[in-house]
Amino acid sequence: MNTHQRIIIAVLDGVGIGELPDAALYGDTGSNTLSNTAEAVGGLNLPNLGAMGLGNLTKIKGVPPTEKPTAHYGKMREASPGKDTITGHWEMAGIILSQPFPTYPHGFPPNIISAFEKEIGIGTLGNLPSSGTTIIAQLGDEHVLTGKPIVYTSADSVFQIAMHESIIPIERQYEICEIARKILVGEHKVGRVICRPFMGDPKAGTLYKRTERRKDYPVSAPPTVLDEMASAGLAVHAIGKIDEIFNGRGIASRDHTTNNPDHIAALTRAVQSDDSPLIFANLEDFDMLFGHRNDPQGMAKALEAWDAALPPILSALRPDDLFVITADHGNDPTTPSTDHSREYPFLLVYSPDNLEGTDLGNRETYADIAATLREAFSLPLSDGAHGTSFLKEVTG
Repeated sequence: MNTHQRIIIAVLDGVGIGELPDAALYGDTGSNTLSNTAEAVGGLNLPNLGAMGLGNLTKIKGVPPTEKPTAHYGKMREASPGKDTITGHWEMAGIILSQPFPTYPHGFPPNIISAFEKEIGIGTLGNLPSSGTTIIAQLGDEHVLTGKPIVYTSADSVFQIAMHESIIPIERQYEICEIARKILVGEHKVGRVICRPFMGDPKAGTLYKRTERRKDYPVSAPPTVLDEMASAGLAVHAIGKIDEIFNGRGIASRDHTTNNPDHIAALTRAVQSDDSPLIFANLEDFDMLFGHRNDPQGMAKALEAWDAALPPILSALRPDDLFVITADHGNDPTTPSTDHSREYPFLLVYSPDNLEGTDLGNRETYADIAATLREAFSLPLSDGAHGTSFLKEVTG
């Protein structure tokens, strides 16, 4: 018998809460997305997250600690190497990687680029680490003139391809990315190939700007707790890019929203009316629009918008629901880097049945979420399963 009717997980993409012990290995000493953002903007207004206990986890200007948190609160250590979206979400679903996905700080090797160019029938531009907004500003004109796709990467394991929608139709863009995905195997199996469509005409006074028709092509995950739920007849409803992160595996239904306001609206609708045992959402704007662009003001506004959206979600929860709010990695907008940061994610677990929150401590792995799902839904414990359930800690 299921302990809980539904578990809802909201991942605030890139919202870390302080450097992990090994952050120096990744060049992320001093990173703290929440704390540093709060300092940079003169304080954050997050009354609902604060009431849940967010301020009990680290110093956040404007979000003081509370003596009686309404949620259980803690932090999670990423046991896998790396600091990317795929690794973080897979670990939440029970997969701990032993090796990180490959990265390319000096661009992709000639054999990969030449094979890609041969398959798509045209040369490429770029092939260097860069911010997406920077590289389309630098190479957008040449791309429009030549039709050559712009290839770039970052500190994360990504092969990104930027193409103007008026130069290369969107369906062809997706085909090009599928070709890249087939080429990037073996030692070059990057975590994600990402289609980065953009529009604009600087000559007509409109700057190049990425559109919302981005599409991710991740590697296929090993079996996760989502597959276990599917095998047990337990539906998973995905919001945002969750279905792409898991290549649709274990997903029964999806609402493929592409920005935070739409993610929040879809999540609110799902909590109000969806009976899926697991509702799994990713809110990407914190990372994509503000962390990667070193925009603490934008990050702060997005955090405050999320906080303001919480009351309708909380009021729609059923008595035996669990609402988990966490992150997959950091992306501190105040550091010189524009890439992800190796940080603890915060962990808030809210239940209308139990509003006396406790300290969940520093969890040893994100896989504690998978272990909690297994216990909550009475899934069989497979050999080698990772994580320690916190279900009993949050249900009293």
